[in-house]
Amino acid sequence: LCFVLLLSGCETAREAPTGRFEFGLMGDQQYNPESQAKFPNILSELNQADLAFVVNIGDFTGGKGPCSDETFASRKKDFQASKHPFIYTPGDNEWTDCHSAKESKYDPLERLAKLREVFFQGDQSLGQRTLTLTLQSDDPKYAKFRENVRWTHGNVLFVTLHMVGSNNNLGRTPEADAEYQERNAANLVWLRAAFDQAKRDGSSAIVLITHANPRFENRIPAFRLKRPLQIAPTSKKPSGFTDFLVALETETVAFDKPVVLMHGDSHYFRIDKPMFETVGKYGSTFGRGIENFTRVETFGFPEAHWVRVIVDPKDPDVFTFKQQIVKKNVFTHSSS
Repeated sequence: LCFVLLLSGCETAREAPTGRFEFGLMGDQQYNPESQAKFPNILSELNQADLAFVVNIGDFTGGKGPCSDETFASRKKDFQASKHPFIYTPGDNEWTDCHSAKESKYDPLERLAKLREVFFQGDQSLGQRTLTLTLQSDDPKYAKFRENVRWTHGNVLFVTLHMVGSNNNLGRTPEADAEYQERNAANLVWLRAAFDQAKRDGSSAIVLITHANPRFENRIPAFRLKRPLQIAPTSKKPSGFTDFLVALETETVAFDKPVVLMHGDSHYFRIDKPMFETVGKYGSTFGRGIENFTRVETFGFPEAHWVRVIVDPKDPDVFTFKQQIVKKNVFTHSSS
């Protein structure tokens, strides 16, 4: 009996550690033959590192495909080669943008269904070693959204939200708008449920993982920047991220512990604090910065590198971020 209890205790400790650990963040890769050739170099470094898991923020093909079943199968095989648990959340290039794929025109909603079929079966992550995940689809009302998952590691709650570039699939067709409305509503429910759980569990921090850059730059108070930084072009269409940003600000302020949003989409590595009070003590023009929020955007094509995240719940800041430049993937710049 003691032997069985010891085994059980060890298993529990392995699945729910409370100490310091590290994980890897990457995405926006495999866009073209050159990018595909560099991906194994990223994966090799990830496999050699002592990581609890790896997160891929999506976009595993170029903006115009390929979007074929064969591409999906090939990418899943690549992800399964990870020695660590591998958590993937979709990008727009995998489905939203497939209507303009070069090799064939696809119905984005059909591609979304196929993506869910191929990559999101069961409650285990991808990778040679897997991680048990809690799925939003466990609730019958959200059975479709099995790509939205969460897990706890080291007293930190991790959450994926299926929110993609290309304006989150809003504003192209009536069918796309209907899909956006349904998924956006599910995302907001999942976001709020995550913060509720973190409060109940006494989590040290929350990490939110999504593909899309939700355009914090459009909300930076004017007095701080005469021309707010725009890494990706703005759109005159209604934003597919407004509801998310409003809910995120509300939940982050109420949580009052470190909150990190990790994303890709605009292919610009950065770590910053872009969240400001929408209505502050001095009004929206002089919105105060929300210090417990940090945004991390990983490297994206044509740069082929990754980010190491060190998590220490004993550290008041909880997180330390380190760029990991893959030497084999460094571009040799001409001096001329």
